Amino acid sequence: MNNNLKLGVDVVSAHNLLPKDGQGSSSAFVELYFDGQRFRTTIKEKDLNPVWNESFYFNIFDPSNLHFLTLDAYIYNNVRTTNSRSFLGKISLTGTSFVPYSDAVVLHYPLEKRGIFSRVRGELGLKVYVTDDPSIKSSTPIPAVESLPNKDPNVMHMQGQTVLNPVTNTLSSNKVESRHTFHHLPNPNHHEHQHHSSSPEDIHHATKYGLNEMKSEPQPPKLVRMYSESSAQPVDYALKETSPFLGGGRVVGGRVIHGDKTASTYDLVERMYFLYVRVVKARELPAMDVTGSLDPFVEVKIGNYKGITKHFEKKQNPEWNQVFAFSKDRMQASVLEVVIKDKDLVKDDFVGIVRFDINEVPLRVPPDSPLAPEWYRLEDKKGEKIKGELMLAVWIGTQADEAFSDAWHSDAATPIDGPPSASTVIRSKVYHAPRLWYVRVNVIEAQDLVPTEKNRFPDVYVKVQIGHQIMKTKPIQARNLNALWNEDLLFVAAEPFEDHLVLSVEDRVGPGKDEIIGRVILPLNSIDRRADDRMIHSRWFNLEKPVAVDVDQLKREKFSSRIHLRVCLDGGYHVLDESTHYSSDLRPTAKQLWKPSIGILELGILNAVGLHPMKTRDGRGTSDTYCVAKYGHKWVRTRTLVDNLSPKYNEQYTWEVFDPATVLTVGVFDNSQMGEKGPHGNKDLKIGKVRIRISTLETGRIYTHSYPLLVLHPTGVKKMGELHLAIRFSCTSFVNMLYAYSKPLLPKMHYVRPFSVMQLDMLRHQAVNIVAARLGRAEPPLRKEVVEYMSDVDSHLWSMRRSKANFFRLMTVFSGLFAVGKWLGDICMWKNPITTVLVHVLFLMLVCFPELILPTVFLYMFLIGVWNFRYRPRYPPHMNTKISQAEAVHPDELDEEFDTFPSTRSPELVRMRYDRLRSVAGRIQTVVGDVATQGERIQALLSWRDPRATAMFVTFCLIAALVLYVTPFQVIAALAGVYVMRHPRFRHRLPSVPINFFRRLPSRTDSML
Repeated sequence: MNNNLKLGVDVVSAHNLLPKDGQGSSSAFVELYFDGQRFRTTIKEKDLNPVWNESFYFNIFDPSNLHFLTLDAYIYNNVRTTNSRSFLGKISLTGTSFVPYSDAVVLHYPLEKRGIFSRVRGELGLKVYVTDDPSIKSSTPIPAVESLPNKDPNVMHMQGQTVLNPVTNTLSSNKVESRHTFHHLPNPNHHEHQHHSSSPEDIHHATKYGLNEMKSEPQPPKLVRMYSESSAQPVDYALKETSPFLGGGRVVGGRVIHGDKTASTYDLVERMYFLYVRVVKARELPAMDVTGSLDPFVEVKIGNYKGITKHFEKKQNPEWNQVFAFSKDRMQASVLEVVIKDKDLVKDDFVGIVRFDINEVPLRVPPDSPLAPEWYRLEDKKGEKIKGELMLAVWIGTQADEAFSDAWHSDAATPIDGPPSASTVIRSKVYHAPRLWYVRVNVIEAQDLVPTEKNRFPDVYVKVQIGHQIMKTKPIQARNLNALWNEDLLFVAAEPFEDHLVLSVEDRVGPGKDEIIGRVILPLNSIDRRADDRMIHSRWFNLEKPVAVDVDQLKREKFSSRIHLRVCLDGGYHVLDESTHYSSDLRPTAKQLWKPSIGILELGILNAVGLHPMKTRDGRGTSDTYCVAKYGHKWVRTRTLVDNLSPKYNEQYTWEVFDPATVLTVGVFDNSQMGEKGPHGNKDLKIGKVRIRISTLETGRIYTHSYPLLVLHPTGVKKMGELHLAIRFSCTSFVNMLYAYSKPLLPKMHYVRPFSVMQLDMLRHQAVNIVAARLGRAEPPLRKEVVEYMSDVDSHLWSMRRSKANFFRLMTVFSGLFAVGKWLGDICMWKNPITTVLVHVLFLMLVCFPELILPTVFLYMFLIGVWNFRYRPRYPPHMNTKISQAEAVHPDELDEEFDTFPSTRSPELVRMRYDRLRSVAGRIQTVVGDVATQGERIQALLSWRDPRATAMFVTFCLIAALVLYVTPFQVIAALAGVYVMRHPRFRHRLPSVPINFFRRLPSRTDSML
């Protein structure tokens, strides 16, 4: 336990408190309660908007229990006459909202009631954070006995032991991990994390698996019909349900049939066995050259697979500490050879060898402790002991082993003669995307501008830049050497902040010629942060000269140009870095606004089958594939399986879920970084992806399906193979999950101060570029084309195919209304007299008893929902080629969809597509015009544009008012219904009088040019 860990609370101010002293005011003070400790602020006499700016520090006795604790703040009014207090309001903050000092901002919380009859109003401003600075001492608690507030504010101040001007602190990384732990397969600290926090795996009961059952033949996949027959697609493109043997046993219908009693942490993947070899170090190696030393490296070989460590120059006691993993399924030998060699220009010299019989290697399964390495005496080629020893650890384990992620893998290895450097881009890794902030720059004005030319008024604008993002204000002619803009400019920045905010005031001297008047450089770390809509104080900044100026000249100048700015980091927004329809995270940037998680999402990436060859090697088609999964800030990448069209990954990963209306995306790619250049250069090629919406998953059910990898190519839709996944969503808080359905989809700031559509598109583009740049700097890098494909960056571009698909989706939505309209038409035409009579009876009953209308409607919907429960989907939705209009799309429309922006096609082709777009837009224009015409005719009823029509309508309204006043409403409704459903014998083929009257009304089409 870290005794230095403390919870800091800055009590800043309160606003608009309720007057309680009978004189229109209150004497307020705040009491804080946390984990049995209590502190109190000073009393602010006769102030409904008190300001304290006092800091308190609570001891955190058990950091692992922090997120279960609650901080309570009560505001009281001090009553001097009776030496008592009256309640003004309270707030409660859960431990999940506590953040490090660097992330903390002042938040103004609305005051809550203490009971049903309490009356409160106003807000309390607090800054809550966690710190481990040993120089900060905890505050002295006030006595546990309920004592009344002291009459002397100074005594109160001493009693509370407030600490002003808190020191900047950061929370240690291990405490952050104990609160936000990501569990995934290749995590070497997995069990250490379990010790500090309740692991997501602990939520489930221990699953079982049977070793003998894993050898059985899997059941044939069951075809799943995704949609109705009207949207049915080819069988080859359909989702297939499977029943594989996983770590917990066979999965049948989403439930696990357990095997033997052995438990497995990773129960969503098949258990794979690997031979692990950890090469630690060597000592007292014999000299191999004239200098009396050697350049040693180790070669680990079994059958046709060989792993090589790095070599050291002139070192007889080298340390490698490298791990090699050989897939037991592919082993073709029973002897493991570990050879030490001396690096040479012509031929590597043999130094010594250690041999192991595979059948004698021990089996290790976590949570067993790692196997201790041992010293082994080297042997020569004849088997005789020689000088030198090698420290090794050899064991058989599974993919649950902590050495799995950093190991060199035989099934992910390059050919035996391939370059060793390629192993750096084939390992499995977990990436954490940077936390993104919106930077709001409000450029207000500039004063005392000094133009370069004295005989003209400067035409000035402000250019703001963060990294590669550049925005400009509109140019203003400063006639009095002052300029006023008051423009908001928005940028995206990522933590840790590496770029500065650079503002330069520039004078447009002529076309294409701008001169800098001055500039300001602001580090992003120094900018105020906010999590709500509170006003940020503006500041004046002196403009610095862009060129070197004489020091004496600066001393002579008594003033300089300056600029007025209001800059802040907006943490109340969620920075959109992916397509809005497929968002995997909707939380705001500010961590203290995060809600507790509602569940755990577990993904097992099993295997892929039937993959198309993406490259040619040794005269045959092959692929080097890996999978990428993205959800929230966490990206995962499996190891690359080289030269394999049916790869078996069997890797399991886990995410925390904060909102059910989010989407998990899994993509398959071909690794082009193996040293050989393909026709597309070094870009990793996309094979396909799968999207799974969390809200469509049942809680606790294991979904094992084979997903077709469908990709749209310029030649049409192609199936690139199938990806076999196992998915389980486990709910940790059912109440929080149901409560999430009542909350807005995006954080509050998106509705308080919304962005325009143009701003959102621009900011999304910048955010994707920043995420791609950061993930591209990892090792192995997650390349830009992978990030863009997973984030659907091109989903907003024009596509004739998508437009058709969206139109038919809209028609499908309204098909129910059309069906009801057709049914009513049949009723009115008496096609089935019995049904029509029954409808007449039902209608008259509802007219006579109108209070039954709404209960009847809701009861009918309830019965429909109960009936449809039998036919509820048992599978996640997947991409459908028929709904996407991808089956019979015209080749030219596909070529247009894959065209770049701006276009690179020939002018004749672009002209033809432009004319086609004009014809489509013309039809849309006609429909919009017709809708506008009907609306204008409604307005013309009372506008006297047609005096005769308006006079007739006004007279009709008067008569109708008198008739409706003396006639019961039920009679009017019954007569209207019977008239509408009258027999065809009493109908005419011509339009009715009201329709004829309406169509004769004027519209503004006469005023159109």
